[in-house]
Amino acid sequence: MSVLSAPEASPPHLAWIAERLRQVTVEIHTEAGGGAGILWAADLVVTNAHVARDLWARVGLADDRHVEARLVIADRRADLALLRMPRSGAPPAELADSDALRVGALVVALGHPLGLRRTLTAGVVHALAPARPGGRRWIHADVRLAPGNSGGPLADTAGRVVGINTMIAGGLALAIPINDVRRFVASAAAGAT
Repeated sequence: MSVLSAPEASPPHLAWIAERLRQVTVEIHTEAGGGAGILWAADLVVTNAHVARDLWARVGLADDRHVEARLVIADRRADLALLRMPRSGAPPAELADSDALRVGALVVALGHPLGLRRTLTAGVVHALAPARPGGRRWIHADVRLAPGNSGGPLADTAGRVVGINTMIAGGLALAIPINDVRRFVASAAAGAT
């Protein structure tokens, strides 16, 4: 009979995951509103296009500094946007392979719902499918989202980002798979050269 007693054999505690995500989740404030974003690189933030509706945004970092960021590109159809800011010195988010995500997986979301900064919620993946026939593929999860979560991370139990929280439909959170976000950022970088 084997007993799992070593800390490394047990899954990370949610407080550890929350702290890891707090380091890579930013607040985004624009004239049109706000939401969350993810540190993609030392000087890049990815968020939803419906969050980054202005050319400039104020970005709040985990250490409570605020910096100005400029919109690099926004794809309204994909609901993704890329912002450039001064180098933050913070490490970027660790990304998972969203194609490896499975129904039933535990996921967590971090954001700033209704002005409550850096709030964590947890749930399970319900589906990995379009919200309607012929539509784009979404991660459907029963994490609790509210205005201010948009653009923030949906992560696995290792604190690796699997998606970007975007909206609620049918009572479930919908997140853009991070592999789709990778392609968006790669395309933006190719277009900038």
